[in-house]
Amino acid sequence: MPSTIILIDDHELILDGLAQLVEGIGGFQILAKAGNGKAGLDLVEKLAPDIVLMDVDMPVMNGLEATQQIKKLYPKVRIIILTMHGDPALIKRMMEIGADGFLLKNSNRDEFREALTRVAQGKTYFSSDAAQAVISGKSVTPGNFVVGNDTILLSTLSDRETEILKNIALGKSNKEIGDQLFISHRTVDTHRTNIMKKMGVHNVAGLVRIALRNGLIQE
Repeated sequence: MPSTIILIDDHELILDGLAQLVEGIGGFQILAKAGNGKAGLDLVEKLAPDIVLMDVDMPVMNGLEATQQIKKLYPKVRIIILTMHGDPALIKRMMEIGADGFLLKNSNRDEFREALTRVAQGKTYFSSDAAQAVISGKSVTPGNFVVGNDTILLSTLSDRETEILKNIALGKSNKEIGDQLFISHRTVDTHRTNIMKKMGVHNVAGLVRIALRNGLIQE
């Protein structure tokens, strides 16, 4: 059974191009297209797609707000952001509100297929440069935007940090984690701060989201 998709972009040529790309991949069915976030949100409510391909800069309701609303109301819907902007603040914000993927609009066909396939499998797709942009504060440019994978956000963590991230996501306190790993709770707190910095989040909820997306814990 094909994964169903809604396309949301305010440029008709972009919508047509995306439709051709999707149809050329196979295993996906386009349910509808929308020219702004509000119309897209209405279509999601009506058609319950598996995946939404979403632009950022749109009239009436932009992609950021639409993503927030969709994830709040229909958390099982997967969202891939398609944009010309590689600003680290934008990438970081999209990660925080639950976007499942991030692609520049001039990404090649293979990268598009890879992103769509992984997100359809319940994984995430942010390029390694997108993740690095969040950490470094430097914008992603078309020339250095490369194919990533669903574990890319974890690639900058040490084994110890990954273990601590998993335990934080499981709701364990610093003391409980410290006792388990035979380190002090202050050391755990230092690791927690470093993990948040690397992941570009500011609270435990953000860490839990990353752990869930990457299979460190189960819902």
